[in-house]
Amino acid sequence: METFLLNATIYLGAAVIAVPIAARLGLGSVLGYLVAGLLIGPITGIDGGGTEGLMHFAEFGVVMMLFLIGLELDPGALWDMRHRLMGLGGLQVLLTTGVVTGGVMLMGESWQVALAVGLMLALSSTAIVLQTLTEKGLMQSAGGRSSFSVLLTQDIAVIPMLLIVPFLATGAAHHGGEDHGAVSIVEGLPGWAVALVTLGAVAIIVLGGRYLARPLFRFIESARLREMYTAVALLIVVGIATLMNMVGLSPALGAFLAGVMLANSEFRHELETDIEPFKGLLLGLFFITVGAGMDVAGFIADPIRLIALAALLMVAKATILAGLGYLFGLRRRNLWLFTLGLAQAGEFGFLLVTFSLQQGVIGNAIAQDVLTVIALSMLLTPLAFIGYEFYSRRSAERAETHEEDEIEEQTSSVIIVGIGRFGQVVNRLVRSVGFKTTVLDNNLQTVQMMRKFGVKGFFGDPTRPDLLKAAGLDTAKVLVVAVNNPEACTKIVAHARAKRPDLHIIARARDRTHVYGLYQAGANDIVREMFDSSLRVGRYVLENIGLSEFEANEAERMFYKHDRHMIRELANYWDPNLRADENEAYRERAIALDRDMESAMLTQLLASDQDPKPSRDDDKEDDDGDGGPEARKAS
Repeated sequence: METFLLNATIYLGAAVIAVPIAARLGLGSVLGYLVAGLLIGPITGIDGGGTEGLMHFAEFGVVMMLFLIGLELDPGALWDMRHRLMGLGGLQVLLTTGVVTGGVMLMGESWQVALAVGLMLALSSTAIVLQTLTEKGLMQSAGGRSSFSVLLTQDIAVIPMLLIVPFLATGAAHHGGEDHGAVSIVEGLPGWAVALVTLGAVAIIVLGGRYLARPLFRFIESARLREMYTAVALLIVVGIATLMNMVGLSPALGAFLAGVMLANSEFRHELETDIEPFKGLLLGLFFITVGAGMDVAGFIADPIRLIALAALLMVAKATILAGLGYLFGLRRRNLWLFTLGLAQAGEFGFLLVTFSLQQGVIGNAIAQDVLTVIALSMLLTPLAFIGYEFYSRRSAERAETHEEDEIEEQTSSVIIVGIGRFGQVVNRLVRSVGFKTTVLDNNLQTVQMMRKFGVKGFFGDPTRPDLLKAAGLDTAKVLVVAVNNPEACTKIVAHARAKRPDLHIIARARDRTHVYGLYQAGANDIVREMFDSSLRVGRYVLENIGLSEFEANEAERMFYKHDRHMIRELANYWDPNLRADENEAYRERAIALDRDMESAMLTQLLASDQDPKPSRDDDKEDDDGDGGPEARKAS
């Protein structure tokens, strides 16, 4: 017990140090965990067998991850994935197993040993790939979904693999029941009985998730104890893992099935919240044990051969994955993500190595080599994702240099520059009342999509003067600058004002500092991205803490008016070369104006006679008179 606690303390301490460093370097948490384990294993002398107890404990991280993934799917979504599961995933497992088996046989091993090694190395790392895809926000891409389909197929394939391995044993070294004290209810049963017990276990999980989970959670809810939700969530995961182990199946697969069954439950989000912290911690511990479990001495004795084997494995798997991905419609970045992300061996390979060793299918020397190759390939996987990101950036740069549209000079009265989520709303409103618009954007995919919806959109760099001229700058009545890049936005406004002093320019501002720059550039109306929505939230707050609906509306209107006045006033103190808190004159004036605004608002609210005031849309007295660029408004 003391050794277990000591090892856990060392591992967790190493993670606290290594993972933030790796994250800061942009390498991701997975590589940080693996390197931490790789370093502390030989340093502390707790590598190899010393990690076994922690490894069994840490494997619950993989189980919990599959459970959470299952919660994100419902059976209908799983059925929709059937073609990729059976086609893409099935072909990957079969082809990789065949290629690796052939390669091992060429090295002089028997077909039984070669097939066992092929099964071990056909699998990829569910833990590393899904964790990395989630961290990098790639899970919902076509490449990410295809990767998930293959990983899910591989997890399912572990079941027949575990059934095949005992038949590969030569008999001389068969150790059958060596399960480290695990309770098995299928040991010694005939094949047909094992099949029935296995189906029964799966049925228990499916039926339990569908019919027993809701009554159980309602019973727990009656206790009104928050910790009971955590307890029942852990009970589900640990109980399923135990049941699957007892019948010789993958605990991760059982957890996934349970998650799918509970995906439509009203308690789904409660389960996710309770399991997520345990999953992250145990997954990290799992990665550390993988790093610490590497045979460092064996690697140092023959590094070139082992690195070459790991590289050869990844190249072979990547070639197969690239061909299958292309066959199933993946292209460019999605194809590279799919190919590089799944080229490693996986954690279930460790399970198959241990099981094959127990069954006498492979010897200890081969087992150590395979374990090292698996660990090396997993260690290289985060670097493969870095390679993908490099390719992705290069692809994006090439997309940006796509030949710009040749624009015949337009005559629309409204030009909208930037058609993202901000510009789209503006464009829809203007077009809905019959006005024509000309849209410019430097995102080719966005322009192509808008054209499919009948919007006159053109691809190109809107900061180019000739492009703005071709879009109709000389004749337009209104220019809306809705790009999300503050520097580009200010540049466009300045150019348009220089060319058209009479043009009405409406600009999108990221924040108050950007407003000041747009003032100086010559914008007529400046709209802060979050200002109106934040005001609305503030009004809802006031309505729910004692103010009447009229009083809350009045407070919102007055705040809007005073804030616009405040921005115009502070623009005279703003210095782009100083931070706001370092600009003494700006800071003092801002504090004074805040005090004045609070006093004025309280006075007006107290003096209100409940007569409706003009809405802010009709309120023009805060424009300070003259109109035109010299009387610019901001909201």
